[in-house]
Amino acid sequence: MQQHFSQLNCALRSLAQYPDCEAQQRRFLGRGWTECSVMDMNEFFTCCIPEDEQQRVQALEPFDEYEEWHLKCSHYFVLTASKGMEPSWTPLLPSVTVPHRAAPVGMAGSVPAAVCARLSGIPGLRRYGHRSVLIKPDVILTTGGFGEEDGQHCRLRNFHVLSKHAGYWKAGCVTKKHPDKRWGERLYHTVSCLSDSLALVVGGRMSPSNAGLGMLWLKFPETYNASDPDDIAVELVNLQPAAEPATLRWRHSTTEVTFKGEQYLFVYGGRSALEPVLGDWYFLHTRELSNTVIAVDGPVPESRHSHSACSWEGGALIAGGLGAAEQPLGSVFLLRKLEHGFQWQAVETYPPLIPRYSHTAHVHEGKLLLVGGVWFHASSVPGITVIDLMTGLCLDYVINVEHLEWPLMLHNHSSVFLPNEKELLVIGGGGNCFSFGTHLNPEPVSLSLSSILTSH
Repeated sequence: MQQHFSQLNCALRSLAQYPDCEAQQRRFLGRGWTECSVMDMNEFFTCCIPEDEQQRVQALEPFDEYEEWHLKCSHYFVLTASKGMEPSWTPLLPSVTVPHRAAPVGMAGSVPAAVCARLSGIPGLRRYGHRSVLIKPDVILTTGGFGEEDGQHCRLRNFHVLSKHAGYWKAGCVTKKHPDKRWGERLYHTVSCLSDSLALVVGGRMSPSNAGLGMLWLKFPETYNASDPDDIAVELVNLQPAAEPATLRWRHSTTEVTFKGEQYLFVYGGRSALEPVLGDWYFLHTRELSNTVIAVDGPVPESRHSHSACSWEGGALIAGGLGAAEQPLGSVFLLRKLEHGFQWQAVETYPPLIPRYSHTAHVHEGKLLLVGGVWFHASSVPGITVIDLMTGLCLDYVINVEHLEWPLMLHNHSSVFLPNEKELLVIGGGGNCFSFGTHLNPEPVSLSLSSILTSH
């Protein structure tokens, strides 16, 4: 954003001196104004715009760029000041109680970020709204999303593979069989790897009004030479399952769960062409891809999309997301496995989890790792949050980006956790901003988590 204004020869000259709302408020009070109210545009829209007007604006046209919208609104503010008014006048009168501005996040430490060696300038990984999954040990497949292809910004059809050999990641080509009709150009889908040679794609969208992309099998060769990743063939097999309503969504989650010794995919939440936020779920039997009715007890979580989901102890962990009011959620739920079915159970965190969405998540040895995302907190950006699932202890870690040459964007990204190395590989991320263009992380980034996963 600053670069954009500098190029227009109208740099934001006061930004360094007054970097946030609190500094702007001190600026006015220090110059003799007796009353001063300030809030960023996220707070203003939530607190000062009547609910019916919010709903009218949200329904004007299909919209799906929440991350860039909320990030942009966090950089703009409304301020009113007065003096000499009797009785004293409060300039901004919210229609609801203004939430107490959060104190700066107390960081428990830092996580170093580094560019992955030998991947500099590799085409195909500048994208967002994609999925990256470990399809074999040390082999990562990236599919879909919006990004750069042949020098243009577009929805991407090409797949991308990374292989690790002798400690280094190498990029390879993907040959798709029957790709054009079956794949589409999908964003915000899920990919669940069910074996070394089989993965299931669920949902996704082309545009916010075209989400009927359904399911797709991705079939890989049984053998693959990681030391020579020049080519991997992926066969695409179209599906018309009986449980098709479960697939016509995006920004959802698909999590592997176990019930009575059988494997299921738990499809939860998201958006559809008809509903801006979904709170329903389906259990897909992985062999038959049929919708199986399994009893679920307990208080049902608030509807959400752009949340995270992880498998844990046969069930699923759901964290954060964007709720029906288009506000980030700070709740964590466990879909706990029982003998007769499953049960929703809230996971209490101490201190409370800062509400967020568009993050990724992983579980390692009883700890839930939340990576990046968007929150309404102007003084910092989300890094890595570690939640101890036994005690509920919630610790935030800042990501040290001093060795990167660009601002690291941890939204609309994908991440792959490598448990043996205690390393997190972040692929892609960014978004398309209305005024300031498309911004993408140019290279994959490695985050070393060994210090934070062994320190507590």
